Amino acid sequence: RHIHAAAPGPWPATREVEGPLPKTQMGWEIHPEGLEHFLTRLARDHVGNLPVYVTENGMALAEPLDDSTRTAFVAAHLRATQRAIAAGANVQGFFYWSMLDNYEWAEGYEKRFGLVHVDFETLARTPKASYHALAQALAHN
Repeated sequence: RHIHAAAPGPWPATREVEGPLPKTQMGWEIHPEGLEHFLTRLARDHVGNLPVYVTENGMALAEPLDDSTRTAFVAAHLRATQRAIAAGANVQGFFYWSMLDNYEWAEGYEKRFGLVHVDFETLARTPKASYHALAQALAHN
């Protein structure tokens, strides 16, 4: 999301402006280059060679089991992390959020973040295409 000044008005007068990039179901822009920039800047300006972990990277998405958008999201963010490592960031771990569709504290069961679909009526779990794609990527790295 972009924040712009909203004049006239008392300080701080701001307004949200929708950005141009594709969005998650939460309305958040998808920008893997932002992760790369953050990781390289963190290493360069703040932590040096200390180990860094990406602890929550994921997206809410309404797509069913064939979730090609999430698959592309995960692949793009892993590539961004690899570029940051090549640039000197000491990234030691990358954790996708979340393995299972779950209860999201602010959104309830409406948004689905998981790599594994959960039928909230029966609790049956079915791996999504993104789960299989990530498993395949991990097996080759």
